[in-house]
Amino acid sequence: MRTIKLVIAYDGTGYCGWQRQTNGPSIQQELERAASIICNRQITVHGAGRTDAGVHAVGMTAHFSIATALSCRVLQKGLNALLPEDIRITAAEDEATGFHARFSALAKTYRYTFFTGPVLCPLRRLTTYHLPYPVSLEAITACLEIICGTHDFSSFETAGSRDKSRTSGRGAIRTIFRATIEEADPGFFQLLITGDGFLRHMVRNLAGTLLEVGRGKRDVPEFSAILQARDRNLAGATAPAHGLTLLKVHYRYDW
Repeated sequence: MRTIKLVIAYDGTGYCGWQRQTNGPSIQQELERAASIICNRQITVHGAGRTDAGVHAVGMTAHFSIATALSCRVLQKGLNALLPEDIRITAAEDEATGFHARFSALAKTYRYTFFTGPVLCPLRRLTTYHLPYPVSLEAITACLEIICGTHDFSSFETAGSRDKSRTSGRGAIRTIFRATIEEADPGFFQLLITGDGFLRHMVRNLAGTLLEVGRGKRDVPEFSAILQARDRNLAGATAPAHGLTLLKVHYRYDW
């Protein structure tokens, strides 16, 4: 048996998310369909995590196990021939036995993109949140410094993220290794966050609250108090899904 690791890019606009579901098409479902055709048997694809409906990726990873003589190059080419045009395998390679796309991961990096100009180019409408207001990068940067490190992120956790009745595990505690904001093009800003894991809608909830700080609706001390309160009702609105992209899943300390 071989363990095949895939790196996947996709436009999440037309999908109900990564995970296989009954209420619409998913990325996992499409990958399993294509892999099962190529390998002539039912294939289960394990992803590094879940992305929500409308969220994109350029570096999602997944793996599946199969006994086959097909090369990774042939598998990649075959999968791309069978997948919809909005999903592509950008790399395929053999991994050591025991590798797991989710449990072997050390961290993930997400990007949230927004535009503050008056008119958004329609070619970028599916991957960029249009927020036509001035935004203070200094205020957002101060908040990003606060979230770096290990914290309880309950204030930025959407209901249903986890089983709160469990007494084991780490609960809502996560570690943010790196968080920055930068201007990519005039008016286009990228919020970049690398962490050892993320709760449901955590990045989007953080982005929504950070943007309220950037617009002057909240201040930095209030943001700090929200984090400490561990109360989702105090934080801001969830930022739209289409501005979020999973950039990379890290299996080495390379962030």
